Amino acid sequence: MNNIDNKRTASRMMRVTTALLCCIPGLGLADQAAAHVKNLPGAAAPSGMKAAAPALEHYTHDLLLGDVWQRPGLSPRDRSIVTLTVLIARDQSTELPFYLRRALDNGVKPSEISEIITHLAFYAGWANATAATNAAATVFAERGIAADQLPAAKVRHLPLDKQSEEKRAAMVEENFGKVAPGVVKYTTDALFRDLWLRPGLAPRDRSIVTVSALVAGGQVAQISFHLNRAMDSGLTEKEAGEMLTQLAFYAGWPNVFSAMAVFKEVFAQRPPAVSAR
Repeated sequence: MNNIDNKRTASRMMRVTTALLCCIPGLGLADQAAAHVKNLPGAAAPSGMKAAAPALEHYTHDLLLGDVWQRPGLSPRDRSIVTLTVLIARDQSTELPFYLRRALDNGVKPSEISEIITHLAFYAGWANATAATNAAATVFAERGIAADQLPAAKVRHLPLDKQSEEKRAAMVEENFGKVAPGVVKYTTDALFRDLWLRPGLAPRDRSIVTVSALVAGGQVAQISFHLNRAMDSGLTEKEAGEMLTQLAFYAGWPNVFSAMAVFKEVFAQRPPAVSAR
């Protein structure tokens, strides 16, 4: 067996092992973390993360998976949505199968994963979304998830907030209609009057995906509009702040520090949240 065959065999074994470990009841988070760092693609013992970067293995095991993911400010499901968004938006496919499995285990539905990928085609680029479909198809096959569990191409839309949408469309037309009429047309027709109205992903979650992609891509100019939209759809200030904590580890500190000023401004300009009675 040559080196290529060895690598292919090791890769298949890694995928099966990780899938089985993530499905064993009672296997703790630390054990899953240990399994993950020992079974990254290309990391057959005795080489791998520990051999190349012992400190990285420590931070992955103890800090990232063992601490950050357990913080109470954001649900594991929402953390999975944020993390999948970053990996897809930045075309980081090596880690994607592990986090797709984790997302399913954390309550993200297959239909929601399908919609996240579709949404990110528009907000992170078509090729990045296309690449993610390969990893998702593999994981769905492992879990016995069939096509009839995924959203159809044509669906009945959620209700449109006509007043808000007409205001947005008019503003974009006034500012950019003569600059790029095609972009303006598809922003209205394809994005806000089609994609954003698909029911397979709740408006709050769709906004979480969008904001996470903007932070991951360093697109701070677009964050304010979409963060406000997310909070209008039910995202709390505490959850938004905790999104930044998650994003710091997966999108990098510089992108998050650039975004924090925008988050701070949005928080300051919004009316105080009404306490529940």
